[in-house]
Amino acid sequence: MSVTELPDWAFRMNCAVTVADAGCNIIYMNERSRETFAGRGGAALIGHNLMDYHNERSKAIIRRLLAEGGTNCYTIEKEGQRKMIFQTAWRDGEGRVAGLVELSMVIPEDMPHYVRG
Repeated sequence: MSVTELPDWAFRMNCAVTVADAGCNIIYMNERSRETFAGRGGAALIGHNLMDYHNERSKAIIRRLLAEGGTNCYTIEKEGQRKMIFQTAWRDGEGRVAGLVELSMVIPEDMPHYVRG
């Protein structure tokens, strides 16, 4: 199964999933991602380049993730909702960085935090 053929559960999950290839071209958006970015075109963004929608600071992070294969994680507040953004490189069958995945999920204001040993 290729990344553009993810199962229905991924398409309908309750967080935004956006996938780009190593050239920064958007190759997959689940239903929530399409809704989140509806103002910028929604599903029509598939095939467009991430770099066209980011500022210089964000472009530098994208380039670093693609070069090093790392992860970038942070929280934001947008339109009254708190969200966790998790961006990470994905790898092909030979272990090479093949692109980026972004998960964006709404987190509750009073989300519990547990320390487990």
